[in-house]
Amino acid sequence: MATVRNEEMNRDDQHNPINGGGDGSVGGIESGKDRSTLREEAKGEMGFFDHLEELRWRIIKSLIALAVSGIACGVFYEEIWQFLLSPANQSNPPIEFQNLVMFGQVTLTIQVCLLAGLIIAIPFILWQFWAFIKPGLYQKEQKYVGGLVVATIFCFLAGVAFAYFTMIPGMLEFAQGFQVAKQIRNDFTIEAYFSFVLGLILATGAVFEMPVLSWSLSRIGILTPEFMKTYRRHSIIVLLIVAAIVTPTPDPVNQIMMAVPLYLLYELSILVSRIATRQRKRALDEAFGESDSDEKEE
Repeated sequence: MATVRNEEMNRDDQHNPINGGGDGSVGGIESGKDRSTLREEAKGEMGFFDHLEELRWRIIKSLIALAVSGIACGVFYEEIWQFLLSPANQSNPPIEFQNLVMFGQVTLTIQVCLLAGLIIAIPFILWQFWAFIKPGLYQKEQKYVGGLVVATIFCFLAGVAFAYFTMIPGMLEFAQGFQVAKQIRNDFTIEAYFSFVLGLILATGAVFEMPVLSWSLSRIGILTPEFMKTYRRHSIIVLLIVAAIVTPTPDPVNQIMMAVPLYLLYELSILVSRIATRQRKRALDEAFGESDSDEKEE
């Protein structure tokens, strides 16, 4: 009886479209893919709701990291305030601020802790974003996107450091020393100082992303180094306008201090655009070469 049952099971397996038949095919799939390979591919492919679940957990982890870093900054809020007030304390004479709003210092401290926690959590949040999109990219694309994330963080932090250590002290000296009449006294509020420091840091960090933007646009073929060279003179005028907008003081010295790094970033962007254009051309040549070879084989 056992022998008859085994023969019937073998006969069913031969006619089963999933297990494969005598022709060596598996449900219309080539015999090179066995059942274990099919199971692995089925596990590797995620449906729409699986992607939503993955995205939900990435967002939850990012929010948890933001909450933890914000709480940690709340524990060390005095050190953070000393760091923010350091440029004002180094002025001659040191600048003192006023609080004109009831519970204003409490509200402002919460805002500072949340912002500092966001800055600390940004690398982890970007890593979660990278882990979410990584499975859908090819190996070359993973290399490019990973380097792009690192370059974005580096350029932003470079802009923040430049604004904090170079621009803010000089602007505070100008704001404190400029006086149209003796009857008008320069008394600054802590809210105005915080808005000034935050706005300048974020604006400078965004402007320092110029090389990253140049690489991205050149990689997809929108921007070319020849275009940037042709309109270099026009770009200098635009950079001067941007420097005047970013620097809130009318002091020409501070505007020049901002315009010179912008011009250097523009020249660096031309070099980055040239490299990205070569990479794009090489990738297109490889793609068309592979397509031509496939047509010849057919």
